Parts: sequence; C-alpha cells; structure tokens
Amino acid sequence: MATTLHATIASTLPTDDDHPYRSGAWRPNLREWDADDLEVTEGALPADLAGVYLRNTENPVHPSIGQYHPFDGDGMLHQIAFHDGAASYRNRFVRTDGFLAEQEAAESLWAGMLAAPEQSKREDGWGARGRMKDASSTDVVVHNGQALTSFWQCGDLYALDPRSLEQQGKAPWAAGFPSPTGISAHPKVDERTGELLVFGYGKEHPFLHLGVVSADGVLERSIDVELPGPRLPHDMAFTEQYAILNDLPLFWDPDLLARGVHVPRFFPDVPSRFAIVRRDGTGPVRWFEAEPTYVLHWINAYEDGDEVVLDGFFQHNPSPRKRDTTDPHMASVYRYLDLEQLQTRPHRWRFNLVTGETREESLSDRIMEFGMVNAQYGGQPYRYTYNVTGAPGWFLFDGLVKQDLHTGQEQRYAFGDGVFGSETPFAPRPGATAEDDGYLVTFTTDVGRDLSECLVFDATDITSGPIARVRLPERISAGTHSCWTPESALPPT
Repeated sequence: MATTLHATIASTLPTDDDHPYRSGAWRPNLREWDADDLEVTEGALPADLAGVYLRNTENPVHPSIGQYHPFDGDGMLHQIAFHDGAASYRNRFVRTDGFLAEQEAAESLWAGMLAAPEQSKREDGWGARGRMKDASSTDVVVHNGQALTSFWQCGDLYALDPRSLEQQGKAPWAAGFPSPTGISAHPKVDERTGELLVFGYGKEHPFLHLGVVSADGVLERSIDVELPGPRLPHDMAFTEQYAILNDLPLFWDPDLLARGVHVPRFFPDVPSRFAIVRRDGTGPVRWFEAEPTYVLHWINAYEDGDEVVLDGFFQHNPSPRKRDTTDPHMASVYRYLDLEQLQTRPHRWRFNLVTGETREESLSDRIMEFGMVNAQYGGQPYRYTYNVTGAPGWFLFDGLVKQDLHTGQEQRYAFGDGVFGSETPFAPRPGATAEDDGYLVTFTTDVGRDLSECLVFDATDITSGPIARVRLPERISAGTHSCWTPESALPPT
C-alpha cells in the first residue's frame, strides 16, 4: 500500500471524548489520505469491477452547541476506486461554507438539531428550520460527472470530482431552484435518462418544490407542490413518468411552531399522503391517502398498468416511548435512530391512477432499512433489494440482507461482533443480463480490531461472505449513505 497523508484538519474535540456518537464506532476522522495499491487481505478483486464507491459520513470536528446529534457532523467523503483487480482510496472533508467558517473560528458557530436556533452564535445559517450549519453530510450521488453531497434538512449541493475528490464548489444550476432552503437530503439520478430529480421544503408557502435537472446539468423545470403547512419529507422516489413526494404525519407541532419552537410530533390520526407529479410538468398533482406512518427512505417505484407502485420502509412505531438510560450523553431522542425502536420494515403502496384507490402491504417481517437496488432498474419494475439490519439500541448496521421481492426469499450476511457496515450499493457486471449479476460494495468499521475494510460480495450469493476484503489506511467512522458509479460514467482522467 502506497499511502500519503493529504491533510490533517484542526479539531477542538477532547482527546478523551466519551460521547457515544463521537467515540467507538463513531470516532471521527481528522486525517485525509491518498492511498494506492490497497492490500487485499482476503480473496481477490474481480478484474471486471471498474468504478468508484463513494460514501458520505457525519464527521464532527468541534464540540457541539448543546446536545450533539450525529446528523450534525461535518460531511466527509470516502472513496474507493477499482480498476483491473486493484483498488485505491482517498477521503476528503466537504469544504462547505459552514465548515470553513468554523475552521477559521476554531469552534462551532451553529446549533444542531437538538438545540434551539437562538443558541447559534451566528444569526445566518441553512436548513428548513433555519440557523443550522449546512454540513452536507447526508447523501452523495454522481450526476453529470460530479459527486454531489447533500444535507438532511435542505441546503446547498456541493460538487466534488468523483475520482480525485477535488472540491468543485456548489452545483451552479441550484441557484435557480425556487426553494428558499435549497435541496433536501436525497436527490435521485435516473440512469435511464440521466436526469436528476430533487426537492426542497421549508416554512414558506407552498412548502414543497420539485426540480428536474437535465443530464447535462440544466434546471429544466421546477414544480410547486402545495402542502397544508410545513412538513419534514426526507426522501422521494420516481418512475418513468412520475416523481413521488410525500406529506407524512410526522412534522413540527404547529402550535409550538407558531411560537418559534421546532419540535417534531407524530399525529397518528392524520393519514399519510402521497403526491404523484408528472416529471414533464404537465397535468395536476395527484394526491393519494394511506395508513399513517413515517418513512425515512424509499427503495424504488415503478408503473404497473394503471398503478404506480412504491416501496419503502414503513415505520410501525414512528414515535417510540422514551427509554431509560443512565448515560448522561445518551439522550432519549436517540431512540429515533434505533431501527428496532422504530420497527422499520419493507412495505409496498399501490396507487391506482384511474380509481384513486390506495392498496398497501408489508413485504417482510424483518426489521431493515437503507435499501439499495440495481440503479439500472431505478424507476422500473425490479426484483431485488439490498438492505441493512440495525444493531439494537444504536444507529449502526450489523448486517446485510438481499431480498427477493418475487419469491420473498431473504439472504443475510452478518458483519460480526463489533463490526458495522453502511449502505451497500450494487455494481453491475459489464454486459450483465440478469438484475443481480454483479457485486455489492460496502465499507466496514471494526471496533475490536481498530480497522476498516471494503467488502466486495457476489450479489447472487451474499451468504457465502465477501469475495474480497480490502484494508483501508485507518479505521473510519460509521456512516450511512453511499453510491456506486461505473467507470463509464466517470469524467475522463
């Protein structure tokens, strides 16, 4: 392994930090690396695996203002590139405006999600709530040759070169998007058309906006989607003709919001609502009602005759009871990070565009989240999804499940004691004709051995374990969202 230290970022975190989401598996990284010829410690990398795996990570560098929440951490991209049976690695902080300002001040300037906005040391800021730091630490997608990072509660989209991770500023087309709070957590790339679908939400009427960006990075249209009031949508889905947005009954309590207090509350007597919006901007917004829940992440959607089919992770307990804890750092609000508490299971909704009827069903009894599909089947009928299982009590992922939606069969691979993975995208094999002909790629954090690896699986059989393990230069913090981009879609070297 040929490793070069690119930079070390100044931090004011205590060296003996014992916060549960800034230590252990969540210990942040402060060093940026360039590493070539990574050591393959087990198996062999397939010669036809060519492209980059990118993962975004919440990675704080300063003590928080008030109670820390892991979503407050600064964005750090980790990248591993594959070519001809070899791999290289690099990682970089996302140099957002907020990150640079706090580096200059050597302290946190904005309060996170568990503190009141007025606790921020500056009056400006980002996010649908306002006066937050745009950490750009949530998701990452590659569109028009750029890796775009996003923030969970709306903000700017930051662009980086997906090969070198060179900072490329903000997505220029986003300046024309009408949402005053920017772009939300999960932009969607339609690999069939090359289009990017985005949404933004906030506290100003009409409260929700949809955007369609062309394959060459032009904002083609924006569509207002009127809501009854401020809502907290986190994700969206799409089909060949439609974008699917949502109005779910977990949002800021209106009575408290009128007094400037931002406290989310679940309203079990309010139905879930889904907006079916034509991507070409024609026709009205169609609304459908369903059972009340909250959904953090959708899996996929497609058209089936007169119906639009939507799959996602239904929370059977969106407002879990407070749990007892003697840890002064382990705030009760962290129960909302625990998949076991939320009871998240794959679920299917069917919206009939002729009758207006909604039908829904559970797709599994297993608690899972963070589903990925073969992106070539995004917005199209599909069969397989690759989900993670959660470590009870924590926002950590202890295993991987391949789910066959046609047969109901599930394959599971457990990472092992004290080992935690991240969202696991599918990398198609060149020339593949079967939906699951390819590989799965993920990073793991092994607390016991104090190391991180990249695991590569044969997607047809994950129970046999990884076909290759690749050692990273140092142990990386646990993280969530990621993407795979084939070499053919990357900018030229």
